[in-house]
Amino acid sequence: MTRLAFGLGLLTFLALAATAAPWATQWLGHDPFLPDLFTRFQPPSALHPLGTDDLGRDILLRLLYGARVSIAVGLLAALAATVLGTFVGLLAAWRGGAADAVLMRLADGLLALPALPLLVILAALDPAVVGLPRGEATADILRIAVLLAAFGWVGVARLVRATALSVLARDFVRAARALGVSERRMLWRHVAPQLIPPVAIATALAVGGAVLAESALSFLGLGIAPPAPSWGNMLANAQELIFQAPLSALWPGLAILLAVLGCNLVADGLARRD
Repeated sequence: MTRLAFGLGLLTFLALAATAAPWATQWLGHDPFLPDLFTRFQPPSALHPLGTDDLGRDILLRLLYGARVSIAVGLLAALAATVLGTFVGLLAAWRGGAADAVLMRLADGLLALPALPLLVILAALDPAVVGLPRGEATADILRIAVLLAAFGWVGVARLVRATALSVLARDFVRAARALGVSERRMLWRHVAPQLIPPVAIATALAVGGAVLAESALSFLGLGIAPPAPSWGNMLANAQELIFQAPLSALWPGLAILLAVLGCNLVADGLARRD
């Protein structure tokens, strides 16, 4: 099995598992958000396939609902960063001159900043400052996705600019300009198709990076706020119970590993096909 097929298989499995969370809840008959102190630290069984955590909540169901949150953050952040980076990179290559210099110096400045400490500081700000409600999962997802996209577009922009400059310097583009083809049509018909392979690879890597970054922020208590589960806050909840209930940390850690591995395999497979 090729890297691309295996990576797509992993991501498809995680996406289907996240989609099936409500049906799994009905099938098992548990509320993954409601504590039940009488069923704390239950071992894996038919009633609780992956056991229960320190509050008696079913780990499998919380893992599935956590997948919905973590994957949503990864996709939103990666798509936003890709769209913004593609626009900036293409604009810099197309206009050149002062526009290119200003946009690339902005990208270089963001690239030089320590991203993780800044993300920690910005994620710690009160969401009410920007008009978002506190403690709501949807608001947390949007907040983290915007923060990750604000730093994630730089690599895409530099990649798109380099590719676009290479394409714009080719003979068929010069011939199209000599024939009077409009700039908009030239960019759409000749430049944009050449950007698809590198942008697809960058997007796949960005999804994995965003999932990992969201997990790190949630682990630090600055991402998705409980009781909404995400893989990161599940790990944070399990860190003090690592010897008492090691499975509580194993499953979310394994889910993060599979998601990032799947994205990297897809990116590697696309690069090898290119």
